[in-house]
Amino acid sequence: MADDPTPAHLRLENQLCFAVYSAAHAFAQAYKQWLEPMGLTYPQYLVMLLLWEKDGRSVNELGQPLMLDSGTLTPLLKRMEKAGFVTRARDERDERVTRIFLTEDGRALRARAEAIPPALLCATNLSIDDASVTREQMKDLSLRLRAG
Repeated sequence: MADDPTPAHLRLENQLCFAVYSAAHAFAQAYKQWLEPMGLTYPQYLVMLLLWEKDGRSVNELGQPLMLDSGTLTPLLKRMEKAGFVTRARDERDERVTRIFLTEDGRALRARAEAIPPALLCATNLSIDDASVTREQMKDLSLRLRAG
């Protein structure tokens, strides 16, 4: 007796989640060639982006937009500190809060990172407008899924 064919909605290639997963994996691979020479992983790069915007953020202020808890973020920050990109210090007003500050080496990486966004946009072969639309669609999708 022949097996029933898999219904279309259960095929891997028809899964939205797999398309997003596959694209995220492709992005991580594309970023790797730029970040490895800088001594950064992709999650560390995301932290650096936040710190280049505003230095001295707390661990919670970093974790919230990255959707990372302190248990995940703290080891990552310790590795970044060991690499010489950041320092960790207790907040002067509330010692329960740890603030993250860029070192001179961490600030210097910003100039090297300037080339990454245009290079990745080029790699996608999307126009700026199409990339913006796709980004907004992904943000909206993320919000819808979180809303349940």
